Amino acid sequence: MPYTSCEGSAQHAVAHIRRTERLFASSSHLSPLKVSVSMVLQCNDLDTIAAIATPYGESGIGIVRMSGPEAKRIAERVFRPRSGPATLTSHHIRYGDIVDPEEDKIIDEVLLAFMAAPKTYTREDVVEINCHGGVGILQRVLEVVLRSGAREALPGEFTKRAFLSGRIDLSQAEAVLDIIQAKTDEGLRLAEEQLRGRLAQEVARLHEGLVGVLVPIEAYIDFPEEDIELPSTGRIVEVLQNTLAKIEVLISAYAEGEIYRQGVKVAIVGKTNVGKSSLLNLVLERERAIVTAVPGTTTDVIEEAVNLSGILIRLMDMAGLREPRNEVEQEGVRLARGKLSEAHLIILVVDRSRPLEEEDRRIFREVKGKRAILVLNKIDLPPCIEAEEAQKATGIKNVYPLSALRGDGIEELKRGIVGAIVTGRVQRGGEELVPVNLRHKRVLERTKGPLEEALEGRRRGIPWDLTAFEIKQILSVLGEIVGQTTPEEVLEMIFSRFCIGK
Repeated sequence: MPYTSCEGSAQHAVAHIRRTERLFASSSHLSPLKVSVSMVLQCNDLDTIAAIATPYGESGIGIVRMSGPEAKRIAERVFRPRSGPATLTSHHIRYGDIVDPEEDKIIDEVLLAFMAAPKTYTREDVVEINCHGGVGILQRVLEVVLRSGAREALPGEFTKRAFLSGRIDLSQAEAVLDIIQAKTDEGLRLAEEQLRGRLAQEVARLHEGLVGVLVPIEAYIDFPEEDIELPSTGRIVEVLQNTLAKIEVLISAYAEGEIYRQGVKVAIVGKTNVGKSSLLNLVLERERAIVTAVPGTTTDVIEEAVNLSGILIRLMDMAGLREPRNEVEQEGVRLARGKLSEAHLIILVVDRSRPLEEEDRRIFREVKGKRAILVLNKIDLPPCIEAEEAQKATGIKNVYPLSALRGDGIEELKRGIVGAIVTGRVQRGGEELVPVNLRHKRVLERTKGPLEEALEGRRRGIPWDLTAFEIKQILSVLGEIVGQTTPEEVLEMIFSRFCIGK
């Protein structure tokens, strides 16, 4: 756990860090942790922050939140209970009014909750004022709170204080943002798992294995006069290889985890009048695109989102890829080709009731080499193309017969879209992976170089102090995932992505 407790004064916290630094200097194998004094001072700031914690707009309830040592005093100044004592009791909700103390004027009828440290989100005193949910009311309440001694919170500052206090690690703090931004049930599930510490647990296991071989090496270096037994080269190589293998597995989880978090772009491609717009409407289960028998009805790119098996699919219906007949079609085809290059998956639609033409084959060449599935549309009409012929002409293995008019085959196609995007439930070898975000992936990639160097060096019998140095490098980089060794500018970047009030 990070040594960033917010209990006690800033001076005591700094003194604790200084003692910890001296301990690390004498026994550097104990932990890769390095916490800056400025981070501790930030955590022990004497200011109290406040913000509107609910979205702007009209709603039944809106919340103004405070956190910090003065939260209770400020609340008691601006809150007038309708009954009972004036003092606030921790983790109890009180009914009363928010009053402007300067004018002795009631602003709103509220419910107020006071929660005393450390059993709060930030491990500081926290107050939440439940007001009516109008923009004007919330702004007035916030202004009174700010005039009474609080300052306006920065984006993500409540969660940052939870991190600095050691209540959550950095990967869990990032999971809070993922939960807020989750667009599907599966994306929410993955974010909740990370909030529960799945990634931190994996990092802790890697850390434990590396420290297990580093401790005797450092003891051997520091106390050469003692008869300290070194781990065998085979044991060190085994630990390093296992660590490298696990890191590669975690890195491989990034792509599929990102699919569930951000969704994927799927382009519906084909020549004019093969049923692309009808297919879009069928998948969306509503009339989104205009469908006519006139070729070239779609002249722009139509984008719509749909949730398929927990994945956010961004469907793109576009103009038929043919030689344009006028400026409007020319612009539509240009946009279509641009979107085609962005797509994670292509649905190539072919009219099964008509023979293949040169225009079809030209489109086949455009999508060649891309991840694609083939839809043979209009199976309600007599066939002119068989599946084998279409597979051979397009080079696409997965073929789905469909009637966009009647809906025949649509469920099989939906399953095929999902199957083409993911390999199953974010798993490798029966073990569910811990999805990582882009920052985690980049940090993990930075451990691979030192790991490979340490492996090669140990096999060549390099001096033990170099092996120790390389293992400590790996531990330091791994610490960035959970925030133990993360540079402050990275922390600022992460928390700046949060909304104000969280």
